[in-house]
Amino acid sequence: MKKCNVIFIYLLLIPFSLGAQSTNATEEIAQEVGLQNELQSSVEGLTSRLDLQQIMESGGVIFYILMAMSIVALALIFAFSISLSNRRMAPASFVREIEILLKNGDYEEALASCKRNTSPVSAVTQSALTYLERAGEDADSELLRQVVEGEGVRQVGRLQSQITYLMDIGVIAPMIGLLGTVMGMLKSFSGVALNMAQARPTVLADGVSQALVTTAGGLMVAIPAMIAYSLFRGRLAKLSANLELVAAEIVTTLVHRKKV
Repeated sequence: MKKCNVIFIYLLLIPFSLGAQSTNATEEIAQEVGLQNELQSSVEGLTSRLDLQQIMESGGVIFYILMAMSIVALALIFAFSISLSNRRMAPASFVREIEILLKNGDYEEALASCKRNTSPVSAVTQSALTYLERAGEDADSELLRQVVEGEGVRQVGRLQSQITYLMDIGVIAPMIGLLGTVMGMLKSFSGVALNMAQARPTVLADGVSQALVTTAGGLMVAIPAMIAYSLFRGRLAKLSANLELVAAEIVTTLVHRKKV
């Protein structure tokens, strides 16, 4: 009889235990669904507000640094697009004027014309005329060629050092973007590690957003800068060859007038 009573009581308790387990499972499912809904709503909120202001806020200080670098890169590209041209390196009108003055032996007027002009070919011609003025009758044609070549190399090196700034930006920008990536991931992990119980997907989303924005920003600054540097380097090589030809003609004219 007692055994039957125990079995009867056990059978009565089974539904209650099953109900408690189902309640706990329901609560866990509800929590997971709530977290998923919160994560989805945070992602939708980020995508719906993905404008320039939101991107700047997500990137933080690193993004402002990258924006400043992009402005500098654009300014350099604009300046080099103007300066790296035949009209700036060796203006045709100036070259014709100098050739006429040198053939006529009017060195003083040619020197004055060089001082008024700021092109590289003007600096090369001025160096040659300055050497002839100082050397006088003792001027040597081979030394004159060396003076002209040395000034030409100096002018090309000056321009080469200027376009190198674009390469520097192309190298530094991804590193700054990587720094922003590390800072964003640290922000996400620290937000979770400091308070696991109250960690929310928005904390992770903010850090990951900063990491992605800074990474993309660094690449967006570096890629155009490196492309522009490659183009300007090729253009400078062609302009340097043209400058060498003009310098050789000037030296030939001066040597010929000297022999005469």
